[in-house]
Amino acid sequence: QVQLVESGGGLVQAGDSLRLSCAASGRTFSNYRMGWFHQAPGKEREFVSAINYSGGITDYADSVKGRFTISRDNAKNTVYLQMNSLKPEDTAVYYCAARVSRTWSNIPSSYDYWGQGTQVTVSS
Repeated sequence: QVQLVESGGGLVQAGDSLRLSCAASGRTFSNYRMGWFHQAPGKEREFVSAINYSGGITDYADSVKGRFTISRDNAKNTVYLQMNSLKPEDTAVYYCAARVSRTWSNIPSSYDYWGQGTQVTVSS
């Protein structure tokens, strides 16, 4: 089993930046593909970004390309999401997730482990 804990959310104004962190348990963090998802009230959980086991391959939702950057530090068992130029539309609970399969997927149901989420609120 893998435990994931997100942190770094908060209340900011449009145009500001935040960096989210996701700390993972265990000593096999590098074996997992990692993703960030978000979910706003009344909406389905949506893909935001993902990164492969080594950090060499990344993917982003169209809505965040050019603004968000995903990275990982396997020595620290941590994945990050740097969020710049935040917009009110980014307001949501952000979740970190881990995928065991070697294949690439941006579908929430295909991820095996999830954190509890961290709230990001962006005011106009």
